[in-house]
Amino acid sequence: MRALLLTDSGPLLKQDYPIPVPQHGQALIRVTLAGICSTDLQLIAGYKGGYRGVLGHEFVGVVEHAPGNEGWEGKRVVGELNVGCGNCALCRRGLGKHCRSRQSLGIIGLDGAFADYLLLPVANLHALPAASLLPDEVAVFVEPTAAALQIREQVAISPAQRVYVLGSGRLGLLVAQALALTGCDLTVIGRTSTKLDHLTTMGLPLKTHSTATMDLQPLLDQPADIVVDVTGAPAGFTLARTLVRPGGTIVLKSTFAGTLSDFDVSRLVVDEISLVGSRCGPFAPAIRLLSSGLIQTQPLIHARYPLAEGLTALDVAAQPGVLKVLLEIAN
Repeated sequence: MRALLLTDSGPLLKQDYPIPVPQHGQALIRVTLAGICSTDLQLIAGYKGGYRGVLGHEFVGVVEHAPGNEGWEGKRVVGELNVGCGNCALCRRGLGKHCRSRQSLGIIGLDGAFADYLLLPVANLHALPAASLLPDEVAVFVEPTAAALQIREQVAISPAQRVYVLGSGRLGLLVAQALALTGCDLTVIGRTSTKLDHLTTMGLPLKTHSTATMDLQPLLDQPADIVVDVTGAPAGFTLARTLVRPGGTIVLKSTFAGTLSDFDVSRLVVDEISLVGSRCGPFAPAIRLLSSGLIQTQPLIHARYPLAEGLTALDVAAQPGVLKVLLEIAN
């Protein structure tokens, strides 16, 4: 099969990568559409210390073969990316996504979605409604939408609270939509006014602020109860600490290659700031919100490329200001 790999020399498109063979409890999925995520780009930059294999974890596909679970065959699906060992204390508590021995699709030890086929446990799959209700180009956003919704699972957000979202990129625009549904007093802060304009055209109940003007005083005058960092850069955390009120909460939604060099723990302690890491989230509500149109994705799509042009697609996705780039996998 064809596969877009991350190798020691960088990304490589292979034409003769082995098709995986499903075991009992697994499903062989024919991938139809996949999305390039910031995490994919960070892996290329060295995040996670040297993952090598097929990239990609945002996908839509059709189950081709599922030994012992034939009822899944032919179903159009999306899939959760984390595969725990199933035996450790974390897995037994339902925390398989934090299993110390976990595999993660296209990220840790498990070939990903930028290929004709992938393997996942049947337990990770979610069947999709009819394509007329949720077409592939919308369903491919289920995984990042679920990640955006995870913030609401971890932090109580009410209409009375002021919330700042830092970052107006691929995930930031989904986070903004997910949080706008809570009715909170929401401001999205980004560098690129053209991306912030997408939120305005969606008609969402929120405000936007471009840092291109470098005028942060209006925000400093009204520090937020909750600041969500989706910048994908260490500087985002520094800005979040500046904009959160004492007793407030910072949610870190970014993954990036590198470390934080300016981490003032004393400030967090003295100001009693809660720090929340946030990663993968619930698929079922993501599917419902995307199917209903309450979360919009069409304005987020920058371009679509066939898998044969996968290297070009990665280069385009890495350019400043570019939103979602999709890979058309099925011939």
